[in-house]
Amino acid sequence: MSLDPLAILTAFGLIFLAELPDKTMFASLAMGTRMRPLYVWFGTSTAFIVHVAIAIGAGSLIGLLPDWIVKLVSALLFLLGAFMLLRGTGDDDDEETETKTVTGFWPVYSTAFMAVFISEWGDLTQITTANLAASNGTWSTAIGSTAALMSVSALALLAGRFIATRVPLKTVQRIGGLCMLGLAIWSVTEIFVG
Repeated sequence: MSLDPLAILTAFGLIFLAELPDKTMFASLAMGTRMRPLYVWFGTSTAFIVHVAIAIGAGSLIGLLPDWIVKLVSALLFLLGAFMLLRGTGDDDDEETETKTVTGFWPVYSTAFMAVFISEWGDLTQITTANLAASNGTWSTAIGSTAALMSVSALALLAGRFIATRVPLKTVQRIGGLCMLGLAIWSVTEIFVG
């Protein structure tokens, strides 16, 4: 197992920026106001670990293809990610969570796990993680992606109200979209140069 620090930082940066304006951050914030935040974090983190493992497996399968096809698929997936972020969804405000208070470790853990596990299927961060695993290595991508997702969840639980009221999420989306657009261009360039 070899780890590439640049691949870890790349995965962390992209996934962090993509997940920040995501509805999962707001779900974590909402659950943290009604449930014990540490229990919520354990539940969301476990769900993220499972999703990263699934995405890494998919990316590993993509990585078995010829190099130029992997780069082309990577470019297309980065382009899709850039489009999704730059287009902006605007529907995060419509997401409401249940107002019922849940107590106890297992009920809170399972509620948080299921909320994230169900909502993250086919999410931009899962697609991006698979894409990065195909081109940047599985372990480095897994570490960077998992750390980013767990960090966003912790950030939402600790400082979510501050971020939601003071940092324009459209700006975060645009920065993430431009980074993915740059990576798409880079991936296409590698087909012809490398």
